[in-house]
Formats: sequence, structure tokens, C-alpha cells
Amino acid sequence: MNRPFVLGLTGSIGMGKSTTAQMFVDEGIPVWDADETVHRLYAKGGAAVSHIEDIRPQAIVAGEVDRQKLKEWIATDPKALGRIEKIIHPMVGKDRQEFISEAHAQGARLVVLDIPLLFETGLEKSVDATLLVSAPPEVQRRRVLERDGMTEAQFQMIKSQQMPDNEKRALATYMIETLTLDAARAAVQDLIKKIGTNHA
Repeated sequence: MNRPFVLGLTGSIGMGKSTTAQMFVDEGIPVWDADETVHRLYAKGGAAVSHIEDIRPQAIVAGEVDRQKLKEWIATDPKALGRIEKIIHPMVGKDRQEFISEAHAQGARLVVLDIPLLFETGLEKSVDATLLVSAPPEVQRRRVLERDGMTEAQFQMIKSQQMPDNEKRALATYMIETLTLDAARAAVQDLIKKIGTNHA
């Protein structure tokens, strides 16, 4: 049997990426979540804990990695991010490959990789196609500022770390506008059919 078609899903903060990922799950498509994988690696008993402890003991609290303490370290030490990524990226990559292999073994025709920084990290080269979820800037801003504890300054800082939406649109194979749930769901279903037909 052919290996599954690998679709990379991405989108900036507030664009509806997590909601769209759940729509694929609802359609029976296996979805791998990059953020969830990192959380698992950092949690108590996670594979990254001892390695992070080796380079930054202060970042370990109650047997797990404290992400806030890592952020504080990154903010004060220009080499910190590179050292963390050297540990995390191979572990995340291994988890991703194992997920695809397992989905293949179970007969999946399509898998979705939910990767927030897909284009920023060059991972679009490792998937068969990319899907960008997007919405107009004023919709994005409203959604983000409705989140608990989110400020305009935080939103602008997060946005500054992400590739601008118009650049992502130019790179993406497919795009779904997430203005309404019904329209987004219909677009997800259409895309699954389209990929299924082309990848038969």
C-alpha cells in the first residue's frame, strides 16, 4: 500500500488552526500536533526533561520543564534557543516519523501534521502539500484579544515572530478561510476528497 499523503497544516495565531485540525480528526484523519508533542516531551517523565536539566537545571520544576523559565532564559541568553532546539528538534522529528509510520501501518491514506511554524522552520519541504488557515487581520486580532490574559503588546510580539500571512499564502498549496465554522468544515471535507482522488 502507498504511504499516506502527508499534509502540513499551519496558520498564524488566531487564524483557526486548532479548530481546523479538530475538523480533520472529526473526519477520521490522523492528526499529529507539534505543540502537544513538545508538551509531552517536557512533562514529568518526558524524554526531554533530563536533557534540559543538563543544560539548564533551573528550568526543571517538580520534575518537569517549566516553559516560562525557558522563555526567561532565552530572553537573556542569545545561545539558549539554539541549545534547546538541538535537544528538542530531533525528538520531535522522531515522534513525527513514528506517527506517520503508525498511521501507514493502520492503513491511513492521509495524515495531517499540525505545525505552527511550518514555513518558518522549513518543514514544508518534508510534506507532500501544505494547508494554510487564514482570516482577515481584523478577525485575527479580535479572536486573539478575546483570549484570557492576552494583551495587544503580547499579540504584536507573537505576530512579529511569525511569517506574515500574505507570505504564507504565497507559499501554501491550499488555503482555507475560517470565517465561519460551517464554511471551514465544508472546505476541509472538500480537500480530503480532492487529496483522496489525486492520491488514489
